[in-house]
Amino acid sequence: MELKDEARLLRIFLGESDKVQHSALYDVIVREARRLGLAGATVWRGVMGYGPTSRIRTARILDLSTDLPIIVEIADAHDKIERFLPVLHDLFEAAGCGGLVTVEKVTVIRYLHGKGH
Repeated sequence: MELKDEARLLRIFLGESDKVQHSALYDVIVREARRLGLAGATVWRGVMGYGPTSRIRTARILDLSTDLPIIVEIADAHDKIERFLPVLHDLFEAAGCGGLVTVEKVTVIRYLHGKGH
């Protein structure tokens, strides 16, 4: 991604146990984003959350869940994010699971790429 003032932040909410075949959905999303040349992706693991089922998932030792909330964030130019959305749709279809996807306008303050930065 070039240094620009305005970009888009794609935020994908899903569950840790969501899979495409035998791979974690979040892993497949990140690998597809990389393959398609998006600037970068970060996967966040939540300690607690709930979704449309209202079932609370938590990392507390007494209620340890194997399906903690996962958030994948990808920031890049608007057109690159828009081109990735159909790929993301197909991945959710292949996984047979639900999720929440948001896209926000963001301001990039600093982006450095290359060795020595």
